[in-house]
Amino acid sequence: MDILISVLSFVVALGLLIAIHEFGHFWVARKVGVKVITFSIGFGKPLWTKTFGEDKTQFSISAIPLGGYVKMLDEREGEVEAHELHRAFTQKTLGQRFAVVVAGPVANFVFAIFAYWALFIIGVPGVKPIVDAVEVNSPFAQAGLQQGDQIISIDGKDTPTLESARMALIESIMDQAEVDVIVSQFATSQRTLSLDLTQTPVDAISGNLLQYLGFTQYRPKLPPIIGRVVEGGAGQAAGMLEGDEIILVDGRPMDDWMKWAEYVRTKANKAVDIVIFRDQSEMSLVITPALIETQNGNIGRVGLGPYVPENFYDELRATQRYSLIPGMFASLQKTWDMSILTLQMFWKMLSGQASLENISGPISIAQYAGMSAQIGYISFISFMAIISVSLGVLNLLPVPLLDGGHLMYYTIEFIKGSPVSEAAQIIGQKIGILLLGSLMFLAVMNDITRVIS
Repeated sequence: MDILISVLSFVVALGLLIAIHEFGHFWVARKVGVKVITFSIGFGKPLWTKTFGEDKTQFSISAIPLGGYVKMLDEREGEVEAHELHRAFTQKTLGQRFAVVVAGPVANFVFAIFAYWALFIIGVPGVKPIVDAVEVNSPFAQAGLQQGDQIISIDGKDTPTLESARMALIESIMDQAEVDVIVSQFATSQRTLSLDLTQTPVDAISGNLLQYLGFTQYRPKLPPIIGRVVEGGAGQAAGMLEGDEIILVDGRPMDDWMKWAEYVRTKANKAVDIVIFRDQSEMSLVITPALIETQNGNIGRVGLGPYVPENFYDELRATQRYSLIPGMFASLQKTWDMSILTLQMFWKMLSGQASLENISGPISIAQYAGMSAQIGYISFISFMAIISVSLGVLNLLPVPLLDGGHLMYYTIEFIKGSPVSEAAQIIGQKIGILLLGSLMFLAVMNDITRVIS
């Protein structure tokens, strides 16, 4: 089921973003008087085709959903009848051709802006970035972060949620900067810390960044009361019931569900003596956690879930929300920040400052699409906005075959006063095919390595 959701989410997200990108080309082409012959979402064999309009433009959905194209009337691709020559792409001015090509990436940025705007108005939920513990000698410890501190802002950016704090840290790591961090101790007095990120490797952002920097998120203690018993699990076999409170484990007092969960993880196939409180009296039981194999080794599992009191996590919940006009400015800033971040990551990988393992291919993107879709529509829209920004930035890179490659040719044409020669464009196409083919091969290999590992 998870695989099906991932595939469907991937197809929906990428199909929509490709359609938006190609619509940008299509709309501007029509506005400047270029005849559009084909509008295709995907490559390869068409699965669905429909003809619209006076120009009999063919709209298609094709078999390979990894791109799309808008085919325009073009003298380079065949003979153009005299009465339609003025509608050929090649007959348009340099400015008009430039506008048609740049419109695709711009459409992706516009989508991202409106997506973020909608999310900021609705409100992006999260948890407050409150410190439970700080790792000794970590960057946060050296900055003076303490238990109970809530991070209010990083480098001048407000951080109402843990995710907003993480994004601000990522931007600062890309800049290899020393940043000011404003914290509040138990929601009272504020102080400013200096966090040194100049030596933090860029690859740290691909893992648990906050943990790497020494930050452990605060969580309120959940009482060790059974809220759910999994049928067929070790807990049911031991006779445990919903409402039981665990008070002793192997003779040790137990006051926190996480302590109980962590303890049984280490006791796979080993008997554990527990004392529970049920019906106003204590009762002794023996439970043997089942052995479960995971990527990180074998663990014990008992098939029990905690009882979570109503409103238990309210003190930790936070929402990043803006009104209409401030939300627009925030969405513009967010799209700009994500674009710069994407460019910085490209440069870091090209210069060897970041691992090429950070490149993700279609398998990883499908997994992220599926996970975000299962979390909820806010997460899915946020995922689509990030991918849309990435598509916009990627297509503006000066690589032949991409929109940025064509824009590079037009810039050269503007400077030298004449178009780039056909021979030079053919060489560029070969270079572009090699670069894009290598990039796709690397992305797919990274995906396969992640799946295997």
